[in-house]
Amino acid sequence: MTAHSSHLDTSPDAGAHSGDTGDTGNTQPADGAAPHAEQQAHEPARAGAPTSDFASKRVFTTGEAAAICKVSQQTIIRCFDNGRLAGFKVPGSKFRRIPREELVRFMKANAIPLENLPGEAPPPGPSGAPIRILAVDDDPAMLAMYEDIVAGEARLELHTASTGYDAGLRTIELRPRLILLDYLLPDINGNLVCKRVRERPELANTRVLIVSGVVQQSQIDELLRSGADGVLRKPFEIAELARLIRELLKDDALLNHRLESPPR
Repeated sequence: MTAHSSHLDTSPDAGAHSGDTGDTGNTQPADGAAPHAEQQAHEPARAGAPTSDFASKRVFTTGEAAAICKVSQQTIIRCFDNGRLAGFKVPGSKFRRIPREELVRFMKANAIPLENLPGEAPPPGPSGAPIRILAVDDDPAMLAMYEDIVAGEARLELHTASTGYDAGLRTIELRPRLILLDYLLPDINGNLVCKRVRERPELANTRVLIVSGVVQQSQIDELLRSGADGVLRKPFEIAELARLIRELLKDDALLNHRLESPPR
């Protein structure tokens, strides 16, 4: 999937008019211009290289970034040169290198699916891996209710935490697909938890649903600005919670048996 055209020019000729062929070394410079230093080094582009071995890779060439983003290498080079994609050049050469964190930021900014980059998106539920949900609340009754809701749904794996500190540790450990988050925790408010989640590129696919009875409209607006994907006010109907979980996980097959449950 290419990035949306309003964000990123993905045409194969993007940037080619400048004569900059990046790391390829196999394209002639435009209009008789002198060969680029990177051309002379003949570094392989690997633009068509498989991305399955990129899960643990921390730095990428422009050719690898192009393969991941599914755009032309010239597009990546042009974005690098105009400052839209940050990185560094190898000392003693003009070869461009892009850190993983910057590539993730660039993909998010241009609506390029993070599923294209192995190691950044949690495995989807249908593949057989569990869909992890982290429920964060200091009320044991609420945690018990969440356990009751997901009971019998084999594809859902519920984990719990009762403080913001524990939630942070468990989020990094589990990389859950969904966090059910109380707004008022003993040590931190939900908006700060949301901000910390959104600051970590590897959690880009994690959804956050705030569940609380003390949230005012101004607080809801702040939560959404901080990165929450939705807010559910107490008291609520279990059916409504089930619908939100299905919507956030983009899976209509989940929790069908809870869609007509009584309020809690």
